[in-house]
Amino acid sequence: MNHKLTVIIIEDEKNICTFIETTLSAHDYKAVSAYSGKEGLSYITSLCPDIVLLDLGLPDIDGMDIIRKVREFSSVPILVISARIGENEKVQALDAGADDYITKPFGTSELLARIRTALRHSQMSANTPKNVEASYRSGDLTINFEKRLVTIADQEIHLTQIEYKLVSLLALNAGKVLTYDFIINHIWGPYADSNNQILRVNMAHIRRKMEENPADPKYISTEIGVGYRMREPDN
Repeated sequence: MNHKLTVIIIEDEKNICTFIETTLSAHDYKAVSAYSGKEGLSYITSLCPDIVLLDLGLPDIDGMDIIRKVREFSSVPILVISARIGENEKVQALDAGADDYITKPFGTSELLARIRTALRHSQMSANTPKNVEASYRSGDLTINFEKRLVTIADQEIHLTQIEYKLVSLLALNAGKVLTYDFIINHIWGPYADSNNQILRVNMAHIRRKMEENPADPKYISTEIGVGYRMREPDN
């Protein structure tokens, strides 16, 4: 018998829950809806889900508080689904421990893609480093992590040490948005200036080297005011 992945939906709008439940059931997920934060927390502790879809604007508990509470005892992937489109709130949710966010209204394909990405990263983090893929491939782009080699259409792309670190960090987290602060802390350390200028300059150099049209990047997209996201790898 097939083991279905369990998804808990914490959302007070029942029509949205119904839409998500129908979508997930059609793609072989087991969906359980909670219409309040308290009910959602209870389900998370009792059902041990594979992923949580969380609305931030709940009637009883703010979604940010739920993220923090869950992170005290679980590393379950949390995908925020919210009508809040402010950049600060997206950053706060990610910094509090959310894995990704999707802004209402959203389509079926985008929702399923975000769920697959969060589940893939959860599975990767549960494995030992030896189980991490040795390379990343998406379209013409290939990154060989062992050789520290980046090629596009079999042509080597010459990156500086910092540029390679940025590209490989994004590739290892492909499909997931990484906040500016996360990237800066990871590459330059916790005491680096939080000003994003050094990151933007390096990213501009990377795009000139890697993208056919740097103004319309194919591989690394900008989540304005939040961070960067590398394109999903090919299956």
